[in-house]
Amino acid sequence: MGNNLAKIKIIRKSLAEKVHFTVAYKAEFRLFCLCLRTEYEFYIIMRRFIAAACAFVLCAAAYGSDSLAVFYRIRIDSDINRQSQRRLVLGLDKACKAGADYVLLDIDTYGGAVDAADSIRTAVLGCSLPVVAFVNMQAASAGALISIACDSIYMKPGSTIGAATVVDASGKVMPDKYQSFMRGMMRSTAKVNGRDPHIAESMVDTAGVLSLTPDEAVEAGYCEGVCADVHEVASAVTSGEDYVIVNMDDDLTWLERLVHLLLNPVLQGIFLMMIIGGIYIEIRTPGIGLPLAVAVLGAVLYFSPLFIENLAAYWEILLFVAGLVLIGLEIFVIPGFGVCGISGIVAVILSLAFAMTDNSELFRFDGTFTLMPVLMPVCTVIVSASAAIFGSVLIVRKLYSTRSFDHIALRQELSSSEGFTSFLPGLEDLVGENVVAFVDMHPSGKVKTADGRIIEASVKFGGFADKGETLRVVSAEQGRLYCEKLR
Repeated sequence: MGNNLAKIKIIRKSLAEKVHFTVAYKAEFRLFCLCLRTEYEFYIIMRRFIAAACAFVLCAAAYGSDSLAVFYRIRIDSDINRQSQRRLVLGLDKACKAGADYVLLDIDTYGGAVDAADSIRTAVLGCSLPVVAFVNMQAASAGALISIACDSIYMKPGSTIGAATVVDASGKVMPDKYQSFMRGMMRSTAKVNGRDPHIAESMVDTAGVLSLTPDEAVEAGYCEGVCADVHEVASAVTSGEDYVIVNMDDDLTWLERLVHLLLNPVLQGIFLMMIIGGIYIEIRTPGIGLPLAVAVLGAVLYFSPLFIENLAAYWEILLFVAGLVLIGLEIFVIPGFGVCGISGIVAVILSLAFAMTDNSELFRFDGTFTLMPVLMPVCTVIVSASAAIFGSVLIVRKLYSTRSFDHIALRQELSSSEGFTSFLPGLEDLVGENVVAFVDMHPSGKVKTADGRIIEASVKFGGFADKGETLRVVSAEQGRLYCEKLR
């Protein structure tokens, strides 16, 4: 009995301890859940706070971007030509599409072609964005015209603007007809932007051509300020507000870079020489080989960038192909050299020249038609063609004496010693004489006369003769001897 009571007490004590442990565990578990809930609520609060902060930062950035002035910078640091014209027109278009606030022309040029400068001037005047010119050392001749066309001009210390007299490639002053045109264009451009037209006209004066330093330009109203770099220009334009400068060079795709490289005037001249020189060598050396491949490659490299830039139209490429077809017909089909040959040459020259010309420039604003923009491309094609033909003659003569010529063209000559003769007069004198079969005749072949000539001949009545067999000439008709065997 006592033992059982003791056991009961032990069991009660154990149960009491377990109940106490369970109660304590539940309390700790509740405390743990409470802490966990508190931490979760803290996490939610922090996440919402961070999201609100990010939204605030984005809104501030968005508000700041609206007030940030964007300058689209276009460099003009080479001769003014068709390539620089297309580059600037592309830059103006990119600036408008990018939503820029200003176009910044970074100018450092000694000038160039008047027609290209006039096209750039027209594009600048027609731009919907404010165009700012920064004369980064030199804005001479065509560079001065482009600068005056801009809405505002800033100059670098030590720079100059002016000296717009029209000269030729050798530096010789052109006749007054050209100077008068340039003076009128300078006056008109200056008036558009509220500048003194007489000062602009003085920059073309052949007697005392005018060039302005930065201080002189500021005093004359041809410069809004003197700045050391483009950042000072942007700060001056925005009156110290925030700005960002986007460089056009960083905005070009690889295809645009390749197209502008292939449009280089030097490379265009090389492509022209490849086309004309390859065709000339291929005509002079029978067979389809390397010269024709060079001509095709030159045509692809020449027309592709022009077609991409919308300079070469479909009809110009078709005109080039038609010219080649006419030349081929004249050489291989129609005897002599007449209408087809001349028409083909004219078609090829015109197609190559028109492909280099912006067709929109052929028609003036008043509706009149002019061929002036085509004259320079035509001269370029003619000079390149002459150089190509001259160089091709030298190449053919140089390679013909080497074994390398055998890999690019046929060397075989159709000489009379091998029996390749044209219609020979006087064959009637051989009637009745004996000749020797030069080859096996079945029944046609060649015979060798007593004086060593080799002439086309046939055995009459469908007979055969072995090489070296003696035959008698019985008649001669249309440059061929007719023979019979000796009886």
